[in-house]
Amino acid sequence: MTRQERLALSLVVEPGDVRLRDLLRVHDPGRVLSAVRGEVQLPDEHLPEAWTERARDLADRVDRAMARAESTGLRWVCPGDGDWPTSLADLDHVLSLQGTAGAPLGLWVRGKGSLRALCDQAVAIVGARDCTTYGAEVASDLGADLTDAGWTVTSGAAYGIDGCAHRGALALGRPTVAVLACGADVDYPRSHSALLARIAEDGLVISEQAPGETPLKGRFLSRNRIIAGLSRGTVVVEAAVRSGSLNTLNWADQLGRTTMGVPGPVTSQSSGGVHVALREGKAVLVTSGQDVLEELGGLGAEVSQVEGPTTAFDALSPAMRSALEGLDWRDARTPGQIATAVRLTGHEVHAALDRLEGLGLASRTSDGWVLVRRADTG
Repeated sequence: MTRQERLALSLVVEPGDVRLRDLLRVHDPGRVLSAVRGEVQLPDEHLPEAWTERARDLADRVDRAMARAESTGLRWVCPGDGDWPTSLADLDHVLSLQGTAGAPLGLWVRGKGSLRALCDQAVAIVGARDCTTYGAEVASDLGADLTDAGWTVTSGAAYGIDGCAHRGALALGRPTVAVLACGADVDYPRSHSALLARIAEDGLVISEQAPGETPLKGRFLSRNRIIAGLSRGTVVVEAAVRSGSLNTLNWADQLGRTTMGVPGPVTSQSSGGVHVALREGKAVLVTSGQDVLEELGGLGAEVSQVEGPTTAFDALSPAMRSALEGLDWRDARTPGQIATAVRLTGHEVHAALDRLEGLGLASRTSDGWVLVRRADTG
């Protein structure tokens, strides 16, 4: 199938449609497109009416998609391209989940980064939209720690855990990949437009959906398989029993990728789904970036060899190290001043200072925060 044929078929069939996956197992892709156009017939096959209906103005659909892609800076990447992640082909060899299946025909990409290079060593961090402060801090720290170790964080750019994971990666000035359930040119949620713009600067915003397409409930489920397929492992941070984030975990499990979960308080409904996955053996318990790296390395992934901390400074998270550098012995500094000096968010600084105080490295005064002692660096 040529690039043009893949693009055309993707505008006719809703991404993740099980029926297309089944047809492509027995028929040549180009012939399926010809059948959709009404040019040939497939023996013993009845094509969905919705497909043939959309194919009636297929040429116009292709022209509109390409025009919008050009005006919004999107590009079409598909199998056969040097930038295509071959790991997505595994999606053709697993069972469907909630009516969704199959490898994507291609992806619309926003950003200058290389999709294949960024996803060669990627890990997904997903979780609840309505997350707790605990969950937000964990996701941010994981995003920063894994990015610092050379991994690309993938997620869905949604409210809550997804956004925190992306911001954790961006806090270190590293690329991250956002997979959307709408067109890659559509800012969703709208209030994340600035976040998506930052992601596209150094990383990528990608989608199976054509430019301009809006998010629908079913599209979030089909989007989840792409997140799992691009990543060598998936970490779930806070997910209720019926959370959609567990769908991503289930895809990762089917694909034979590493599945991990961060435990929460036993009284927290926000972590109920994670606890069930841990109890049933569908996920390995992890509590830090170090744990995640060890699990990923266990599958033979090429990870940076991270040894146990040799100094107190090595044991600190990236945010804690930066906040510590922003403190002074004599001059008390406010969290805002520290955040500006070391380029962290106010939320990250507050969380880091609380932890540094607990370690006896920083102290709160009436005027702000002061350095008590440096962590041993040698």
